[in-house]
Amino acid sequence: MIAIVNVKIYDYDTYIDDGYCLFNEKIVEVGSMDDFRKNDEIEQVIDGKNKLLLPGLVNFHTHIYSTLVRGASIPFNPTSFKELLEQLWWKFDSQLDNPTIYYSGLVYGIESLKNGVTSLIDHHASGIDIKGSLTELKKAIVETLGMRGIFCFETSDRFDIEECIEENLTGLTFNSSEAKGMFGLHASMSLSNETLEKISKIIEKNPIHVHVAESKEDEEDSLSKYGKRVVERYNDYNLINEKSIFAHCVHIDEKEAEIMSKKGAYIALNPTSNLNNAVGFFNYTLYKKFNIPILIGTDGLGTNIAKEWTNLFYLGKAGMKNPVGISLDEIKEYIVHSYEYFGQMIGIKIGKIKQDFVADLLLVDYIHPTTLDENNVFGHLFFGLFDNFKPSWVFVKGKPLIKEYKSIFDEDRIYQEAVEVSKKLWERIEKIN
Repeated sequence: MIAIVNVKIYDYDTYIDDGYCLFNEKIVEVGSMDDFRKNDEIEQVIDGKNKLLLPGLVNFHTHIYSTLVRGASIPFNPTSFKELLEQLWWKFDSQLDNPTIYYSGLVYGIESLKNGVTSLIDHHASGIDIKGSLTELKKAIVETLGMRGIFCFETSDRFDIEECIEENLTGLTFNSSEAKGMFGLHASMSLSNETLEKISKIIEKNPIHVHVAESKEDEEDSLSKYGKRVVERYNDYNLINEKSIFAHCVHIDEKEAEIMSKKGAYIALNPTSNLNNAVGFFNYTLYKKFNIPILIGTDGLGTNIAKEWTNLFYLGKAGMKNPVGISLDEIKEYIVHSYEYFGQMIGIKIGKIKQDFVADLLLVDYIHPTTLDENNVFGHLFFGLFDNFKPSWVFVKGKPLIKEYKSIFDEDRIYQEAVEVSKKLWERIEKIN
């Protein structure tokens, strides 16, 4: 058992100014240092002076496969979002095989841990190897690194549909407190009615994970081809199950928001990616009107999920043209509810530093320059740490995976092997340019 002592404890609900936490795979005991008693079961004591103890973070929409694109020379000059996909990302993911997927997972997972992300929900695509791809991701993220993950394959008419469906069904067989599956779809503009019909016959009550109205083109394509908007299409095929994740939703309208609300779907916003792709501002006022729960993701653009929460805050103001915009209390509420979502999906108690919750924990160095107490601790965390969030210790299931900022893994070997794999990937891409 590990004991963290002399530490400020905060889980977005309860704050302890000078406390301790005992844990194995789950949290055993939490309290004030006045009540701490060392016993023979404690194998390691970590001094948490000038540190905050927090729950591990969750990335609710990412693309691990994007990891090895760094530095690749893929000439492109897009004038629209679809051209960006065609000239860059669809060329890139078409050449991904299982070794590339595995090393993408290792590198992305290690960098996620260094940013305090202990769990993630991935939306995967790969053209060479569809079959076995989710198993490779699970092998990297869950079995090798010890993180938690929910995985799916983004079904698209660009690929063999039967293989996409089969791989999603494989992912749905993942059934542990570390790994689960969803049913993945890319976006309406890459999914025919025939494909949606096939999926509707086998989806049962499983939630989907899909890009929705990330750009105006997705809505325009749906209206032009089918005479209805994106969310209406999915609803017509009975694909919107409770806890489905609709990523982006930048351009949905009131009717779509109402459908999502009634069906119990969640929106995974990706503020930084939306800025990078110049697709527009999300409509926070619309989401709030229909009480749609909000999750947060990076869309594969880095691993700093703490910074995404701050960008949600700032871009919400910009989109609303209101300096008040989204309140800190609302951001905090979304964070709390996002833990509840993940816990329900994967079958664990997560996101609280309380007895019997999983010991997915972060220790973050922080010397506060102003008074810190239970009334302003979230403000300290949000403005003092989230923009450049680097935990000194990261625990998953009670095991320290980051110790004093360094991972327990052989990074030199992993990264060099990733370099060799990426060279082969880039050679394949060059042949199709």
